[in-house]
Amino acid sequence: MNTNNPFDLNNDNAYDAWKKKKLKDYPEKAEDMVVEIKNPHHLSYIEKQAIVKLCKKTNMAVYVSKMGDDPDKNIPFDIAKQFGLHKLNKNMGADDDGITALQVQNDPLHKRYIPYTNHAIHWHTDGYYNSPDQQIMALNLHCVRPAKEGGENAVMDHDIVYLLLRDENPAYIKALMQNDAMTIPENMVDGKLIRPERSGPVFSLRPNGLLHMRYTARAHNVIWKDDEATKNAVAALDKLLKSDSKYIYRLTLQSGWGLISNNVLHDRSGFTDDEEYPRLLYRSRYYDSLELD
Repeated sequence: MNTNNPFDLNNDNAYDAWKKKKLKDYPEKAEDMVVEIKNPHHLSYIEKQAIVKLCKKTNMAVYVSKMGDDPDKNIPFDIAKQFGLHKLNKNMGADDDGITALQVQNDPLHKRYIPYTNHAIHWHTDGYYNSPDQQIMALNLHCVRPAKEGGENAVMDHDIVYLLLRDENPAYIKALMQNDAMTIPENMVDGKLIRPERSGPVFSLRPNGLLHMRYTARAHNVIWKDDEATKNAVAALDKLLKSDSKYIYRLTLQSGWGLISNNVLHDRSGFTDDEEYPRLLYRSRYYDSLELD
């Protein structure tokens, strides 16, 4: 048994020590999350350590490269590899190489899913509907071209979400760590079962002992456990994500920029495209967590 587990609700000493360390020198604004890099294919020692430091503190970092609108998919691939990400999740909407081109698409496969439209996407973690043994631990978003207007992301470290909810009421955490707290309905397309119903916790521990979160704010995509404790916890979480918390950062990725993270909470505002140069982001999801040691 790990006596230093800060996520054990019966271990206040470990939690208090973790919380103190977590909040010390925590970035105050989105600009503090940015690391400028010269060559994403080969990060310098200083560049890599700057990203590592941010990810250890906040589970994410924004890199700003000089690659502009270069559509080379090796840019996000090579960034990810330098942080130990190799187990790529080749989801249904991805290209053959496993990377998903996030852009407005009107074909039958893509158009029924919000990420391939210009509509706003509510708060979520990626792969919240995956089975427990195929959770998405890391996420990389690389911008080739931003939208003409909009397409802003809000991001929030799931460690901070846990911390704020636990400080408000530890019962919220207990409810959200239940194995049946959150159920994702089955996905049926034209009478064919694409994905079965899946249940699991919101908060859980990764194999490396760090915190993991699965969540979606899209009401029709989730069935919450029908008990008072879970209802209260979900309401508190929803209230937090709709607040003006200083821990919610907002930024719009530009050409050559990227967000690398341990699958933190994020959303996206609606956008308007340039017809000639439409918005394009590459999304890669991984079963690994970022290697930060």
